[in-house]
Amino acid sequence: MTSPYPHLLEPLDLGHTTLRNRVIMGSMHTGLEDRAKHLPELAAYFAERAKGGVALSVTGGYAPNRHGWLLPFGSLMTSTKLADKHRLVTDAVHEHDGKIAMQILHAGRYGYHPFKRAASSKPSPITPFGKPKAMSTKEVDDTVNDFAKSAVLARRAGYDGVEIMGSEGYLINQMITARTNNRTDRWGGSAENRMRFPVEIVERVREAVGDDFIVMYRMSLLDLVDDAQSWDETVELAKKLETAGVSILNTGIGWHEARIPTIVTSVPRGAFAWVTGKLKPEVSVPVVASNRINTPEIAEEIIASGQADLVSMARPLLSDPHFVNKAAEDRADEINTCIACNQACLDHTFKNKRATCMINPRAGYETTLILSPTRTAKRIAVVGAGPAGLAAATELGGRGHSVELFESLPEVGGQFRLAMQIPGKEEFKETIRYYSRRMEIAGVKLHLGVRAGVDQLAEFDEVVVATGVEPRIPSLPGVDHASVVNYQDVIRHGAPVGKRVAVMGAGGIGFDVSEFLLHSADESIEHWMERWGVTDPSLERGGLATKLKAPPKREVFLLQRKNSELGKGLGKTSGWVHRQTLKDSGVEMIKGVTYDRIDDSGLHITLHKGEDNEESRILDVDTIILCTGQESVRDLIEPLEALGKPVHVIGGADVAAELDAKRAIKQATELAARL
Repeated sequence: MTSPYPHLLEPLDLGHTTLRNRVIMGSMHTGLEDRAKHLPELAAYFAERAKGGVALSVTGGYAPNRHGWLLPFGSLMTSTKLADKHRLVTDAVHEHDGKIAMQILHAGRYGYHPFKRAASSKPSPITPFGKPKAMSTKEVDDTVNDFAKSAVLARRAGYDGVEIMGSEGYLINQMITARTNNRTDRWGGSAENRMRFPVEIVERVREAVGDDFIVMYRMSLLDLVDDAQSWDETVELAKKLETAGVSILNTGIGWHEARIPTIVTSVPRGAFAWVTGKLKPEVSVPVVASNRINTPEIAEEIIASGQADLVSMARPLLSDPHFVNKAAEDRADEINTCIACNQACLDHTFKNKRATCMINPRAGYETTLILSPTRTAKRIAVVGAGPAGLAAATELGGRGHSVELFESLPEVGGQFRLAMQIPGKEEFKETIRYYSRRMEIAGVKLHLGVRAGVDQLAEFDEVVVATGVEPRIPSLPGVDHASVVNYQDVIRHGAPVGKRVAVMGAGGIGFDVSEFLLHSADESIEHWMERWGVTDPSLERGGLATKLKAPPKREVFLLQRKNSELGKGLGKTSGWVHRQTLKDSGVEMIKGVTYDRIDDSGLHITLHKGEDNEESRILDVDTIILCTGQESVRDLIEPLEALGKPVHVIGGADVAAELDAKRAIKQATELAARL
């Protein structure tokens, strides 16, 4: 049988070892790395991905010394005692014929602790504790040696290789750019001197570990910040690293402080593969494409086109650890595709919480959230086919229960069906596709366009109520005016919207509706690059250009009652992207608002600018869209309980405040594991 993805699934001979296919699980800090007690869970996490077919997994970053910590007492590889404990992890991966590399990462000025060290004493704009201490000449040399020592320890621990983190604005990036390196010793000044640090790290690592060990280097190909490397310098560094002994060059995109999104869902698929393709002819070692590669089709295309030899995926292997096997078995329609929401992975990481996945809450919890076959099959009704209901129905059906899913609308998806209409959130349709396929496999009987009644539900052993929410209509004079619509009317039903629009409510839905009004869906990579100011790094240092702002389709006013900054409650790693998008589109964001009334003149508001400082204003708009919260739909619960029927309430029907698919899917999955 011909392989559906021949280039993606082809083995890669590295000389001393062979990777079974071209899929690398890229490094992602999960929080399990930071304490030895979590190593059994980390082992299960990586073993699941190796079992799923991943060729080479890369751990979260381990510091080579305590000055390089990301967090106080965070992940570290500095002793034989620590190394020996990691045998648990590496053995678990090798048991499933996978390979695993340990990433060595020195945070430099990005460290969240007061004793961080960096190239110079320039503070980071995104981390606390002020200025780092500039390393002395000897400390730099000692740090190079510490990288080599960590690599030796990784080998002792059973790792098949190491990845040296030279990207994303961490210490190595800080050493090689004039932006953050104003040293005057042998480690600073000229570009050649600044490159000495990563080159000597690779040389000493290779010398210390020998030839039969993978040394991967994650290299920043687009810094996306001012005063960054030129393309010529990037190519020169790549060639020096090849000579120094790297096995593989991985692609890194953007410093953490860059104000250009690189991995959120609004970034087009495979948006940066072209820059990996630009490097590939300059070196003879394998190169890896990364960032927003989430389907086997796009991964295959990147490798087949000659842009890269391998692809790195981190979050797509959180959402589906069996991605590779499903692709190999021609079951790509069963892949739980990463939608790049960041809500449970990176948002958790940057809040110092364990990383998991919104659409796969088992990620990182493989040892505790277990969905084993049921011993007692029950007949279970699930009411509502939004994210919570879909997750509950598929997982319950997968465990062997007889499940029927009732949805009053003619299609499944709930709030995800709305989200997929938002420009930049088109990926959400993949989750609906996944659940639809899973229902077929699990034998879930689906009733569409059916409003389940109590009598009908009384026939089941148990009932899961996932009836979701309905828009809250505020008590406001004129709220029934012809200019007023709610967000569901606009997104789901296509209600007409004028050229001047007031959006009442600046939560996640208010921001989504504003983007829906301003932009078109399915943006091309070229247009996205122009809008964010990304260009060929051979034209501008770091690939940073001037944004090309296109005129928005409408004039939008986004309002909220709170006096805090708009969008403050959005995702930690994605919220700034939404705020910047609206700002670039000329949206007027108004806080501290009291809504007075609506009439033919428009929306009458009072602005509260401080004590005894109020201003009345009339927004002369064509359309007013209500994004003023939601109410849980709970009408089935009481009559079912009165019948003595076991009822389980999940998702928006349980808690309506700020629609939270992460909580809803987790709640549904945990319920399915219990029943």
